[in-house]
Amino acid sequence: MDFDESSAQLAVREFSVVLLSGFGNELLPLTGNHGDDPCPKPLLLIANKPMIEYVLSWIEQSGVRDVLLICPAAHRAPLSHYINSDSSASFPSLRIDLQPYEESQDLSVGTCAILRHFAARIQQDFVLLPCDFVPPPSLSLTQILNKFRTESTYDGAIATACFYESHKPEKPASSDEWGPLPTPVPIVWDERSGTLLYVDTPEDVDKNGEEIELRMSLLSKYPRARLSASLLDSHIYVCRRHVLDALHRKPRFDSIREEFIPWLCKPQYQRTRQEKYAAVLSPVTNAASQGLALRHSTLHAKPLDDRPRRPAPSFPGDEGQNEENLRSVVPSPVDGDEGEEPPASLRVGLVVHKASAGYTARANNLHAYLDLNRHFLSQATYSLPSDPENRVLIDHKAQISSDSMIGRSTRVEERASIKKSVIGKHCVIGKMAKIVGCVILDHCVIGDGAKLDGCILGANTKVGEKAELSKCVTQAGYEVGIGESFKNDKLDVSDWTAGAGSSGEEEEDDSEEDDSE
Repeated sequence: MDFDESSAQLAVREFSVVLLSGFGNELLPLTGNHGDDPCPKPLLLIANKPMIEYVLSWIEQSGVRDVLLICPAAHRAPLSHYINSDSSASFPSLRIDLQPYEESQDLSVGTCAILRHFAARIQQDFVLLPCDFVPPPSLSLTQILNKFRTESTYDGAIATACFYESHKPEKPASSDEWGPLPTPVPIVWDERSGTLLYVDTPEDVDKNGEEIELRMSLLSKYPRARLSASLLDSHIYVCRRHVLDALHRKPRFDSIREEFIPWLCKPQYQRTRQEKYAAVLSPVTNAASQGLALRHSTLHAKPLDDRPRRPAPSFPGDEGQNEENLRSVVPSPVDGDEGEEPPASLRVGLVVHKASAGYTARANNLHAYLDLNRHFLSQATYSLPSDPENRVLIDHKAQISSDSMIGRSTRVEERASIKKSVIGKHCVIGKMAKIVGCVILDHCVIGDGAKLDGCILGANTKVGEKAELSKCVTQAGYEVGIGESFKNDKLDVSDWTAGAGSSGEEEEDDSEEDDSE
């Protein structure tokens, strides 16, 4: 037998990834258009790498190959260019299917509507991922997939979610002018079995903002359930394909995180919902997909006469793997067990990533975006470019700290000072400019003597000589005038151009008055 050929055939399409990309309104003005050109959120740089690269690398390491990337129609061209350019050549094994959907930045489409629309393209169990998740080395997608494989096979679980502990930065990332920091949503979960039982929703808060109401059926089944208010939803869900069928029966649902996942938790302990939705969430035809999951995980499962029931096994990629124990527990996917199968639990599994196990976050707000850039600066020493071609562009009298990052083809003039900052490519940093704790994207120009502290500058931003910015965010293409000063502000191109236009009208009116005189 050709084992290589057999393994390759078995490893095809166990899962597909649904990668969601929106307009990124929470990152405005960074994601605002630069003239007629869009600024897609997935292509925003984190430590001089597009944020989508972090999640694509995470997917590839798990062995999943099929990625359905869903984006607004206005972002299709730049994302298609990125996928087909040399920038994404580091992910040759991924098959990325880019699919646009119609929406505007003022009127966004809910994630539930998007999944319903593209359900026909999802023919197997799937992983729902956001484009802005930056995973730590200690958390692999394989770990989450293996928990789903185990529980869906032996327990009849229907989904697995991932939550992570919120990270407390060493110092506040910005002012309140950037918007409030996201607050963790209270959840109830069973730590022993790793089960997500309840997620507080905006509707629950409206009904009773001071208390959480739990059913006795939940507490009876999970008497040691825990209430946590320190976990953030990563928006990572591994689901059975039949979950989409249940979603079609809930046309009023708009948000996966705020509506559908909280609803999906309830059939596991509410008998009436079990009876109503069990045939949809766990039909009999699931047996074949369970066998496929086992083959992907073991590739050598053998039927044994005596198969004692033991705790669910771990799979390759988990710590403490015991191959002999695995082979004694895993039944053959070909030979089914005799007797009646127990009813599916319809559980929603939960993987909790502790903050002590490694820093992780979603770049879904300006605070997190700045913190993620600072995190990568603290992990390694970047300092100056190593190649002579780019090194010569940096004046030998410039002061650049070792915890800074300078992009290629960036010029740093005499006596400029850069500390704890990320500078993109093709930028110009003027003489005696001072930059501290900033993220400066590509093609920015900083004038002589300018001072920047804790700022995020969109691509093609120009800062005039001796201008001062403190904790400001600029839209791509914004221009700060000579000597101007801003603090704790979001600088939008529309406001800047409107101001320029109004001053021009005043000058025109003055000239008309002069002519009349």
